Amino acid sequence: MSLYIQAVVNGILIGGVYSLMAVGLSLIFGVMRVINFAHGDMMVWGMYLSLWLFVTLGVDPYLSVLFTGAAVFLLGAAIQRGLVNRILTAPHEMQILLMMGVGLVLENLSLMTWGPDPRRVNVSYGLTTFWFGPIVADLPRLVTFALAVVLALCLYLFLTRTDLGRMIRAAADNQTGALLVGTDIRKVFTLAFGVGAA
Repeated sequence: MSLYIQAVVNGILIGGVYSLMAVGLSLIFGVMRVINFAHGDMMVWGMYLSLWLFVTLGVDPYLSVLFTGAAVFLLGAAIQRGLVNRILTAPHEMQILLMMGVGLVLENLSLMTWGPDPRRVNVSYGLTTFWFGPIVADLPRLVTFALAVVLALCLYLFLTRTDLGRMIRAAADNQTGALLVGTDIRKVFTLAFGVGAA
């Protein structure tokens, strides 16, 4: 029985991270009605940037989240401003082709930059584990899950308690209505794409 409970706990810890990834993807689709096929590739760039900071500067991967999040936000905002804005009113097929092309470009750039071999971040606390009765959880998964929960809560508060968040929600609900009340839809789309990518 404890084996099944262990599997459920591991699934919840990993699922917390996957759910945060899905929130970003659904934010972009919900606001702009564009499926970001490059979402995973942007996340890979963030992970490699975190690895680079760890290897070259010794920055802990959890501390580098702020920097890598900002960098991926800027990458997403640049892609949205430079490419996605041009095809917002185009047929869905063109949007799909563009986003798949962006994904392929990012993927091949990462292959040329870092190579095809998998990389691993070896931190001193990587093998630290906690026992909760018969259930074991390692520290990196616990911290990552907690970080995912905190980031999801921050995103919720941003979308519900700030003026920018309300503008994003208004644009997602009714773009014409948001335009009529003076919302700059292009800036909202850039912000939503950047936040969703980060």
